[in-house]
Amino acid sequence: MDTNILKYQAFTKTVESGSFTRAAELLGYSQSGISRMIRDLEIEWNVSLLQRGRSGVRLTSDGVILLPHAKRVLEEYQNLLVQVNELHGLESGLIRIGTFSSVATHWLPNIIKEFQKDYPNIDYELLLGDYTEIETWIREGRVDCGFLRLPAPSDLETIFLEQDKLLVILPKDHPLAARERFPIKELEKYPFMLLEKGGKAEISEIFERYDLKPDVHFTTWDDYAIMSMVESGLGISILPQLILTRIPYDITAKELDVPAFRDIGIAFRDKNTVSPAVKRFLSYLQYRNPQGI
Repeated sequence: MDTNILKYQAFTKTVESGSFTRAAELLGYSQSGISRMIRDLEIEWNVSLLQRGRSGVRLTSDGVILLPHAKRVLEEYQNLLVQVNELHGLESGLIRIGTFSSVATHWLPNIIKEFQKDYPNIDYELLLGDYTEIETWIREGRVDCGFLRLPAPSDLETIFLEQDKLLVILPKDHPLAARERFPIKELEKYPFMLLEKGGKAEISEIFERYDLKPDVHFTTWDDYAIMSMVESGLGISILPQLILTRIPYDITAKELDVPAFRDIGIAFRDKNTVSPAVKRFLSYLQYRNPQGI
């Protein structure tokens, strides 16, 4: 890879991750190597790009101006590689995927394992975030595609993959643990552990739809923290069925007595402009059950 491209990567990754150490981990270099590449850029361009401090790094005013240009160079370089890969078929390539935790844990290992049987030389870069972050990464080009809850914003193209039930989780000794389905009105009667991820919370939407006012005692973005709280008898919650696969917690999961689910899909900016590897990956997902592959 061209030396200047490596320097631009070091610059942009350091800004995105907020530190030389994290950028070094992501790119597979030493911290001193990342720092040196950015310093070389500053010397070549005769500017200061970053302010170094104990809390990490921040862009200088010059850095703010130059960062978008560096990103565009990297994007054009990626487009160049796409064209080269098209000339050579799918012998190599990189797929950058935005994903949330349940998909990363329970779908992607099998998806990638099966995809690699046909395309063993494709590499993958996974970026873990919430729905809002993944949408932003797709728009900015930080990822080629991303798993999202549907419907997604109209500026993104999507492929529907699977409907994931939303289940009430209870301590094993809960008074309603033996019921076949959990009455939705009963959600108001017990301390509630609320899972909130980014600006799109399907659980809050359920409360609004049925005019419920739960007794929220704890709010977090961590699925496993919720499960641990419920196991300890601190309350009840609602979680997607997908994240409840192969869990280490002694809890009970029940369907609600009303329809409750989320639609999961894969989103991207424009299928016509993605790389051959990404295009094949999207087609592969479209015609397979992600849970069973």
